[in-house]
Amino acid sequence: MELNPPVTFDALGWDPWLRLGGAAIAGLLLGLDREVRGHGAGLRTHAILCFSAALITLSALALYYQLGGTESQADPLRVIEGTAAMAGVIGGALIVFAKGEIKNLTTAAHIWLAASIGIAFGAGLYPIAVIGTLGSVLLLTLFGWIELRAFRKSNGQG
Repeated sequence: MELNPPVTFDALGWDPWLRLGGAAIAGLLLGLDREVRGHGAGLRTHAILCFSAALITLSALALYYQLGGTESQADPLRVIEGTAAMAGVIGGALIVFAKGEIKNLTTAAHIWLAASIGIAFGAGLYPIAVIGTLGSVLLLTLFGWIELRAFRKSNGQG
């Protein structure tokens, strides 16, 4: 059996650590909102998903270049596509329709978002990953607070 050559730790450098560490931190930040609101998919779920998406992306890109890059038949974009689809399946499994209401829709979108940010970190697209993380946290916290206040007032609870 012929395998690709192994990559040793001394050959890695700091870049993979930054990619995976950044994804883990981004996932924790995204999961914090769900954790504070008492949803099942919280800190650990988001951190694991974001980290695993980065790990899959990083592995796909590294293997692609090991196999010859553009000269090979390998396509790392298919791995990234599969990762995004997997996050959609997980998110879709969270959505529940009960008593005339849809529940966990934001959490499902959150899951897909965590995978997207993990893919960006895994691909080494640091500016996109950081902007995505900060923008997401802003959307989830600030606009979640605004949404809560607006609906509370419109329902006569404010």
